[in-house]
Amino acid sequence: MSEALSIKKLSLLASGSTARLKGMGKPLWRLLTFSPAHDAISAKKSVCVAVERAEVSVSYGSRSFSRLKLNGYKRQSFDGTGFPQTEELASSAALAVSDLRATKAEITLSIPKAWAIIRTAEMPSVVRDTLPEVVSYELDRLTPFAAEEAYYDFGILKETDGKLTLLIIAAKADLINPYLNALKEKGLTVSRLIVNLSGMGALLHYGEQKRDLIFIEVRADGYEGALFSEGALTEVMTDSFAGADEKSKVDVVVSEIETLTNAAKQQGRDPRVILLLRDKSPSLKELLKLHASLPITLLDETALKIPGSQRDIPYASLGGMIDSLWPKSRGLNLFSMGRHERSKAPVGFTIILLITVIALLIAYMVTPFQIEGKRLEDIDRQISMKKDEARKVENLKKEIDALNTDISTIAAFKESRPMALNILKELTTVLPKTSWLTRVRITETNVEIEGYAGSATELLPKLEASPFFKKAEFASPTFRDARMNSDRFIIKMEIEGIKKAEGTTVKNGKK
Repeated sequence: MSEALSIKKLSLLASGSTARLKGMGKPLWRLLTFSPAHDAISAKKSVCVAVERAEVSVSYGSRSFSRLKLNGYKRQSFDGTGFPQTEELASSAALAVSDLRATKAEITLSIPKAWAIIRTAEMPSVVRDTLPEVVSYELDRLTPFAAEEAYYDFGILKETDGKLTLLIIAAKADLINPYLNALKEKGLTVSRLIVNLSGMGALLHYGEQKRDLIFIEVRADGYEGALFSEGALTEVMTDSFAGADEKSKVDVVVSEIETLTNAAKQQGRDPRVILLLRDKSPSLKELLKLHASLPITLLDETALKIPGSQRDIPYASLGGMIDSLWPKSRGLNLFSMGRHERSKAPVGFTIILLITVIALLIAYMVTPFQIEGKRLEDIDRQISMKKDEARKVENLKKEIDALNTDISTIAAFKESRPMALNILKELTTVLPKTSWLTRVRITETNVEIEGYAGSATELLPKLEASPFFKKAEFASPTFRDARMNSDRFIIKMEIEGIKKAEGTTVKNGKK
């Protein structure tokens, strides 16, 4: 009995440890498989061209780190109540894209609900893995179009009792292609095709992410709307008023709102009603608020939670732009033909990260020993180098001492015996320009000069005043050379600062 309890405790402990490891491993796996191109951090720009009754609108926006921004918008109205022709659409879109400087952005074409067929269908759950093929095969039964003549997409609304409930949107290719070709001729290549109602779902869900919504657009000649559950279009309603008065219009719209509200409440949901009035009749707005059993919010009076948005903006193109940029949007792209590519986790990047982590762990364990070993080797090498450097320093000191001795000897010799060149330079400086020398004799202690001067007697004071000479006197009598018209002289003098044999030095004629 005790062994059975021990085994049971071990099993519980093992299962608990496994659960904890799984809980720790999931965040790590998400980190390792996180792609740099993930929508949460990647940047993107998008332009949506929306076709509406008698109007074309263009909205240009961008996404950066999951934040959306409306960079600008344009709208072009036309006469009448019909939809714009192909050339009108292409010209208006090309001009708007150029004005908004959005030529490099991805382009989405949003078409009106009247151009598309929206159906719900049920499929057995066993065909989940082959839904694109099954829907393509069954499309001509579910819609008026065959798969090869339509643009279409589908989404799974729910799965209950072994059945899948699908929402299918399809548009005839022959109706859409002329518009695509006209846009392409203007240099605009469309990469996504959506329905205006899908864009409105993305717009409303972006501001009210946690609520179900009922959206109704009321025009003078009719209305259309949808029920959105967490941004996904689930039910559609549309009809014309056929000349009814305002009271009848209000009754029809209120009846549709109550029908959709009751259907949502049966599924445990409490939707919010948002109304877009294209019919600007003040009495119609007041009648709707008065007769509706639920609070109604007018879209024109609601502040949108997207930077750059303003009042009187084109909601259809703005919604299409959000549908293209927002990663949480659940809109359907009719170009996909029901084939939705799933982003694969970057396994190669993960393997590289794992190898890097393992290599870092090994390096963390081994590196300290290698560092200490290299440090000891460096210390031994530095000690050996220091010994050699110490010997070199001693030898350099001996050489420096010898050089200092030689320098001192040379300096003493230079100070005790003025150079002959300096003596000649001093004679050139002291003697006047009217005199010249014919002979100069320099000995260790004396200088004797011979030459001519305008007045020989004026030379002695100049020589005595020089710091190089002392005891200047005539060595022989001077005489006047009539031919030269100058006095001929011989002067001798002693060199200042020469040491005597007895070790005394005479400066400036003083002992």
